[in-house]
Amino acid sequence: MCNCCKNGHDVIILDNLCNSKRSVLPVIERLGGKQPTFVEGDIRNEALMTEILHDHAIETVIHFAGLKAVGESVAKPLEYYDNNVNGTLRLISAMRAANVKNFIFSSSATVYGDQPKIPYVESFPTGTPQSPYGKSKLMVEQILTDLQKAQPEWSIALLRYFNPVGAHPSGDMGEDPQGIPNNLMPYIAQVAVGRRESLAVFGNDYPTEDGTGVRDYIHVMDLADGHVAAMQQLADKPGVHIYNLGAGIGSSVLDVVNAFSKACGKPVNYHFAPRREGDLPAYWG
Repeated sequence: MCNCCKNGHDVIILDNLCNSKRSVLPVIERLGGKQPTFVEGDIRNEALMTEILHDHAIETVIHFAGLKAVGESVAKPLEYYDNNVNGTLRLISAMRAANVKNFIFSSSATVYGDQPKIPYVESFPTGTPQSPYGKSKLMVEQILTDLQKAQPEWSIALLRYFNPVGAHPSGDMGEDPQGIPNNLMPYIAQVAVGRRESLAVFGNDYPTEDGTGVRDYIHVMDLADGHVAAMQQLADKPGVHIYNLGAGIGSSVLDVVNAFSKACGKPVNYHFAPRREGDLPAYWG
């Protein structure tokens, strides 16, 4: 959002605050140089979506409003399908009613499933995701692809994230989730500052160099630049455009733990736990 504001765009944020904080809004304004308009609401409220799209003359929708924890999705599949798939259907219906046809979707590299080759590239076919989270992302991609085929005037970008990490260079804004973190970096940070005793490393028997899972970690600022570039790309360019957003290298969980420990100058306590259902051994872009 900061990058969109810095690039002169008028930003309307809709969030139900289930995993975010209203206090970040003045930080976005200060770092982005422009005040975004904030509406508290849920993506599944189609009437509210339609009202916002009409009232603010929206040109492009960037859809981040998804639940995104692989492990949690295995335990709560219906919640993930309701929010991620049903919510997107409600949003698309509102966009059609408001005649808004530029759509950027926050997808995931999990849609590739378990591929026989690494690195993953955009020309790979989608596979069978291992978790309800990944399946929900693939379902939405298929819905959007079918929509664009039926209505060719739509411009749609499918941005397949690998693993976003990091914070704004100012240090004033980063990943600080409500409750227990589901992602690696905020959990490591909370252990480092003493808020949690130890990091659970899920699996140390994968066929990787140190036995822990290997992922592609992309900095959030690079990810933000990717969205601004996608928004510019969509202008007057109908079609479905697929882009991987990653760093292009793989790092294991212990690589990340050791790098964080070295950077902050103190050890990060960790222990090994059983593999999580839905996790792949290794992949990167």
